This record gives sequence, structure tokens and C-alpha cells, in this order.
Amino acid sequence: MTGYGSAERDTDNGLLSGEMRSVNHRFLELTIKLPEDLRVLEPQLRERVSARVQRGKVDMGLRLRSAASSSASLRVNDELLGQLGQLATSLESKFPGLRTEFSELLRFPGVIDERPADLVGLHEQALALADEVIDGFIASREREGQKLADAMRERLDGIAALAEKVREWLPEIRAALKAKLETKLSEFSTPIDPGRIEQELVLGLSKLDVDEELDRLAAHVAEARRVLDSGEPIGRRLDFLMQEFNREANTLGSKSVDPRTSQLAVDLKVLIEQLREQVQNLE
Repeated sequence: MTGYGSAERDTDNGLLSGEMRSVNHRFLELTIKLPEDLRVLEPQLRERVSARVQRGKVDMGLRLRSAASSSASLRVNDELLGQLGQLATSLESKFPGLRTEFSELLRFPGVIDERPADLVGLHEQALALADEVIDGFIASREREGQKLADAMRERLDGIAALAEKVREWLPEIRAALKAKLETKLSEFSTPIDPGRIEQELVLGLSKLDVDEELDRLAAHVAEARRVLDSGEPIGRRLDFLMQEFNREANTLGSKSVDPRTSQLAVDLKVLIEQLREQVQNLE
């Protein structure tokens, strides 16, 4: 399911902002991007997100735009600076014209480490901001989920209506099939044992017996509606139900002896496929 959440707040160390977005995915695939000063928070952020999100390809990021007046401390990586100095000296002996400025060494990544003075306070504010971002993200998904659930209920109503049509047509279809079988049997020139006629009629009508499939379809519709109203993560449960819906639709199609029920089986599978696509977007 898609979703989006964002938040920002001013801190003593600068402007802290966060963003979280997702696209559809069968399982939870979480990517977190953090600045160096917040990288230690990644395990806690993963725990916070996974506790509230079960599905989706989710990207979460926090950014810190340092304030010009923020108090920070500069640290020099003496070991790295010494290694760079030795390397510069050795290269100058090989290349007499080469000159390395000290200021250039200081600009080398990692030589000067500028860290906020209050990392503990920054981390606390970053986690609080992350909770705001997650709240907004969840609210966004819930709004979309409600729209999807409404659309799915319409499809379920359609499936129930199609199944009811089959029930209405069954007496007429059975009567027509019985008359057709009796006509064919009466065309034989030699007398046929009445017991054989009855056996053929029972066999032909049994092939049309779809009451069990219709009952299961009604049960699946009722269960899908219950799951949609449960307020819990429902995507995987509905994934399973879609398989059961398809099984009943295929059986109805294979047992059809009437053009109306054959077309209805096709319409049923179209609705089920639309449902299945929508289920992929649900948590």
C-alpha cells in the first residue's frame, strides 16, 4: 500500500526533518537513510517501523541541516592526518614539482569531524520526530486503505449478486436439462429400462449440482467482509481467500451447461481478479 508521512522541527543543532513513503510490496522491505550523527539510531527506527507496518517497500530518511549558530565541536583525526602527511611527503620526493598545502589535507573527508555538542539530546529529538513521521505515514495509509476497502466491498456485493443469479436460474436450467435428456432417450427405437432412464437423469443433473460451490462462495464473501471490518492487518488473509474464490469460480465454469452460467462464471472471475489486485495494496 502506498503512503506518505513527513515532519520537521527546529533543534539546537539545526533543522531536523524526516520523510517516509512506500509503494506496494508483498512483504516489508525497509530502507533507512540517516546522516552520520544519527546512524546509531537505525536499529531503533527499524524496530519502530516494523512494529506498525507489515507490508510495503518503505523508504524512511532523516536529515539535519546544521544551524549557523549551533554549538559544535571540531575534532581532528590525528591518525588519518598523519597518514596523509606521510603520503604527501613520499609523493613529493618522487614528484619534485608537487606541493601539498596543509589546508588541502584538512579538507580530506574524515580529517575534521564536526559533531554537535549534545548528541544525546539530538537523538531524543530525532526519535520523537520519527514517531511523528510514522504517525503521519500510518494515517495516510489508513485513508487510502478505507477507500480500497470500500471498493472491495462493491466487488464482494457483485460476487454475491452473481451467485444469487445462479441460484435463481438453477431450477429452470435443471428442468431444461431434464427435458433434453428425456427427449434424447425417447428417440431410441428400442425400449429402455426405466431404471436406466432414471440413472441417466440423475447423472446428468448431478453434473450441474453447484449448490456446494455457491454455499462456499457465500461463505467466502461473508468472511472477506468480516476481515475488512476487523481493523487488523488483513492482506495475507485476503490473499488466501482470493485463491478460494478462484477455485469456486473455476468449478462453476467447468460445470456450466447453460450459456448464461458460462458467461456469469467469466464475469465472476473478472470481479475476483479485480479484488486480487486490490488485495495487493492492503496491509
